[in-house]
Amino acid sequence: MCPSPFCCRRCVLHWLTVLERASCLAIRWSELLLEITGPCTATAVLLLSRSVAGQRAEKMDSCPSSLELLGMLVFVGAWLCALATTLLPQWLTMSTMLLPVESYELGLWETCVVQDVGGMECRGYDSLLGLSSDLKLARCLMCASLAVGMLGILVAIPGLHLVKSCKEHGGHPTKKTFTIIGGVLGMVSGVLCLIPVSYMAHLAVMHFFDDQVPDVVPRWEFGDALFCGWAAGFLLIVAGVLLVTSCLGSQVEPQPARPQRYHGMNVAVSFRKRSEYV
Repeated sequence: MCPSPFCCRRCVLHWLTVLERASCLAIRWSELLLEITGPCTATAVLLLSRSVAGQRAEKMDSCPSSLELLGMLVFVGAWLCALATTLLPQWLTMSTMLLPVESYELGLWETCVVQDVGGMECRGYDSLLGLSSDLKLARCLMCASLAVGMLGILVAIPGLHLVKSCKEHGGHPTKKTFTIIGGVLGMVSGVLCLIPVSYMAHLAVMHFFDDQVPDVVPRWEFGDALFCGWAAGFLLIVAGVLLVTSCLGSQVEPQPARPQRYHGMNVAVSFRKRSEYV
């Protein structure tokens, strides 16, 4: 306890002076730390923001890359199905009641006789000019579908994100253009594949339900190649849509960030002005 009120007042003033000096010293030390670590802190914040933005861009670009890869895999598989459809002789099949142990198969390049015991004999067409107009049209369209599909695959491969190419010729826009062109060619190839397959199926249905043909006359029916051709055409169109969609959903190539002034120095100056005002 203080012996007198005057002594108590002096103690209070002394402690207030000590606290004031301590606060001034703390302010000076904080200003010094801000001046030293301000640029470093601003640089760290800038690098952190860039890394976060890069991670977000990578996450957003992962979906288009997956669509591109899926579209290319479907494209190649559908093209192989179209090739098998072109080469298979089972476009149309026919079995007769007179010879139940044998069945006939009609293809674009040959006709085959299949026996129940397991034997199969195929023979190609003797003359190209002697073919019917239906087979000629189917041949031309299937060959055109294969050619356009192969061209689409070759064009779309350089546009994939996994392929490191075209960086010196425009970079991302050039790769995007290649992918879109490949997708459009894939859809055109699918349409060209569906036309002859559907046309041959239409002719088979028309001849099967023709009332002018007697019931005893055998009729052509759908073969396995027709179903394979339908699957190939639809998958080619799906592959083209996936490739085009991956380009429409991809981001524009990010531009380099402009250099900015450090924010830490501004904070230090504002803090100094505030301390001076106090």
